[in-house]
Amino acid sequence: MLTALSIRDVVLIERLDLAFDQGLTVLTGETGAGKSILLDSLGLALGARAESGLVRAAAEQASVTACFAPPETHPVAAVLDEHGLASDDEIVLRRIVTRDGRSRAFVNDHPVGVALLRRIGMLLVEVQGQHEQMSLADPASHAALLDAFGVPAAARATVAQSWVAWRDALARLEHARAAMEAAERDEEWLRHAVDELATLAPRVDEEETLARERQRLQQNERRAEAIAAALAELTPRDRRGAGPAASLRAASRSLQRLAPAGQPDAGGSPADPAMAALERAEEALAEAETLLTRLIADADIDPRLLEQSEERLFALRAAARKHGVAVPDLPALLDTLAARLGALETGAAEITGLEHAARQGRDRYAAAAAALSAARNAAAGKLQQAVAKELPPLRLDKARFFTDVSELPETGWGPHGMDQVRFLIATNPGQQPGPLARVASGGELSRLMLAMKVVLSAGSAVPTLVFDEVDSGIGGATAAAVGERLARVAEAVQVLVVTHSPQVAARGTAHLRVAKAAFRDRTATTVDHLAPEARREEIARMLAGETISDAARAAADDLLRGQHPPQGLLV
Repeated sequence: MLTALSIRDVVLIERLDLAFDQGLTVLTGETGAGKSILLDSLGLALGARAESGLVRAAAEQASVTACFAPPETHPVAAVLDEHGLASDDEIVLRRIVTRDGRSRAFVNDHPVGVALLRRIGMLLVEVQGQHEQMSLADPASHAALLDAFGVPAAARATVAQSWVAWRDALARLEHARAAMEAAERDEEWLRHAVDELATLAPRVDEEETLARERQRLQQNERRAEAIAAALAELTPRDRRGAGPAASLRAASRSLQRLAPAGQPDAGGSPADPAMAALERAEEALAEAETLLTRLIADADIDPRLLEQSEERLFALRAAARKHGVAVPDLPALLDTLAARLGALETGAAEITGLEHAARQGRDRYAAAAAALSAARNAAAGKLQQAVAKELPPLRLDKARFFTDVSELPETGWGPHGMDQVRFLIATNPGQQPGPLARVASGGELSRLMLAMKVVLSAGSAVPTLVFDEVDSGIGGATAAAVGERLARVAEAVQVLVVTHSPQVAARGTAHLRVAKAAFRDRTATTVDHLAPEARREEIARMLAGETISDAARAAADDLLRGQHPPQGLLV
């Protein structure tokens, strides 16, 4: 519900803060006092069109803030969550209008577009007036209102569920058909691609494994080349057998000539240490040659393995480039292409099964929607009777209200059923029923809306209703009937009503008096919450005019007690 309204610098209002409660709040005051300014201000906060003329003469900008406390399950919560505007316990709508006509909108202190502000406002407040676009006059809302009035929620849920199931079946069918058509168009390419990839037989993580194996084989090859080069340095490199070993042996022979000839016992030669060193060098060289020969024999060198690894790796990468995927995705691509190719063989049977499922889904939806239509027709009869009972006391005794439930073409079916629901009215005998907004006059339409709200308010999702002079042009018993019905509506939702009728004003649980007063060189609109005595005086003024008599006060007492005063005091 609306809990507070703060207005700054709007027309004749410089500063105004109002608090609201549940029940029926009436706003009264003389013509021109500024009641319409309050409604225009509320409209600004709800997303109505902004005009520079609303800014008070001495101000640069006007602002209006409206605070709401909707139920936790109210649909507005989903809209707020959708736009990241959620609030724990309160919704604050604010609008600022500058003198040049520009405006800014805020929801919970977050800047938003006016369209979103208007969308949220429509979920929180509904204005019923002779010059307003009333939601009850919008045929788009009629089915939901009828459903809330008397259609079981289970029937609506069944239709919604069967609609989703049917649409899912149709989506699967369309997907299968599209896949079949694509496979048929690409059949030759698919067969070639599948054959090529199947022959290649890519494996998951094969690229990484091959890359590591290739690196290992290349390192082994480089190591073997280094060992072979070292071994080559130790072995003869020409026909003369020249090499390190031959050189060592030649040096030993040359030193052996230094020993004295024919004197084997002549003692050691000075070259003996050198001879021993050469002998050791020759043995070390022989050992090195043996070790190098063993290393090269043990080396894992197979040029064919490296060549095969590289060919495989390059083939995988070429296939990946050709199909525009990464090498690790090749196995999945093969599965996908094979499935598309297989669809050519199994697709016809699959499509036949999906067509059957879609037909079953449609049949189930149609049956559920037909049951919902029957429930709506039954509820329509009850709604017509309920509204008809409310019309005579509102001086609409010649009016006839109809709820028309008709079947839409299949293109119009949806999650809410296959029905078009319209509220129609004929205000005079012999007149053909027509749409509410086109057949009824302003006053008739306002009272008709009130009658419908009495019947439908329990199912309304909008927590606050505003009636602007719904009692215009009526008085006496009719005005009393309007007041009584407004009070009944206020038992289910919060109601604010601008009224000139004392019978309506006496029904309020809260009473606001709007007045215009002069302060020095300017005029301002003020609003007062009336205490019981002041309220009595206001209703007496509404009964008698400027001069309030004791009889008027007594009549006001009667109205406040729910009694009817003498007919001569009613205006």
